[in-house]
Amino acid sequence: MAMGTLIFLIIGGAGIGVLALALLGTELFQFGHADVDGPISVETVAGFAGAFGFGAAIVNELLGARTPGMVVGAAVGGVLAAVPTAWLASRLSRAARNMRTDPTPTRDDLVGALGLVVTPVPVDGYGEVRIRLAGQPVKLSARADQPIPVGAQVFVVQALSETSVQVETY
Repeated sequence: MAMGTLIFLIIGGAGIGVLALALLGTELFQFGHADVDGPISVETVAGFAGAFGFGAAIVNELLGARTPGMVVGAAVGGVLAAVPTAWLASRLSRAARNMRTDPTPTRDDLVGALGLVVTPVPVDGYGEVRIRLAGQPVKLSARADQPIPVGAQVFVVQALSETSVQVETY
């Protein structure tokens, strides 16, 4: 393997490593305010470096580059691979950062939910109910004014905390 190929592979590997860390949200090389991103993101630079290194290594090996002119040709091939890859990394990372999400459910969202008793609810203690909150099953501690057996359908009338509710049969 030519020395130029080895150098290009190291550049490509470093770029892919930084890209993986940046896409996983490690805030790599984050200076200043966390919400401020410069004109070119870390993901874009890392995607460019990775594609440049691997693209140039491939071209270098295909050319059998042993002269400086051929290594420069391999570097040009690397740039041709790197530009669209950097653009794609920039678009994908921006789309991931700006993705709309639903608001986080709060205890106020528990009131009015329908559920099922999974552990009997005694009069003077807690049982357990399973409700659907934002489409997801959630198991909560439950109190009631009267005993409620397993399998009964219930209605949440009050959220006592984020993990416990007051219920009535439905």
